[in-house]
Amino acid sequence: MERETISRIVQGDREAFRQLYDDYFDYAMRTAILVTKQAEWAKDAVQETFLRVYRNIWQYDSGKPFKPWFYCILLRECYRVMEREKKVIPFGEQLEKIGVEPNLPDDAVDIYDALQSLNDMYRIPLILKYLHDYSEKEIADMLELNVNTLKSRLHTGREKMKNSLGGEPYGTKA
Repeated sequence: MERETISRIVQGDREAFRQLYDDYFDYAMRTAILVTKQAEWAKDAVQETFLRVYRNIWQYDSGKPFKPWFYCILLRECYRVMEREKKVIPFGEQLEKIGVEPNLPDDAVDIYDALQSLNDMYRIPLILKYLHDYSEKEIADMLELNVNTLKSRLHTGREKMKNSLGGEPYGTKA
């Protein structure tokens, strides 16, 4: 069904593109928010992603799955938006950095916060592997990495998550 939709898009069928947009928008937004950490940046990245997909759908190799191709474009757009936006620091964020953060009790530690605190090189592979269920090979292809490099980043990312969530693989020892 996906191949038929893509074929119709290549032929100029706008309704087919609308169907693709509807099918992928929510999933793309969730991913972009996790990657960029900002809802507004995520909206920009998703909008640019769909524009690029529409303009470049003719380059898609129909012999390969569409979803990794789509998410490769999405990730590149997220990185581009993050690079563009990190050059400008809003005044409110400057004030927040001056303030003192209280130490959070252990029970306030959240998996989402732990994931978001990771460096992109560890966070993005973990998102793609555990939240989007991509294989290590697919992720390595999307991120243009060697599979062994990806495995190392996944391992390091899991270790960093474990440490930020209390240091024990299954909670604290009794």
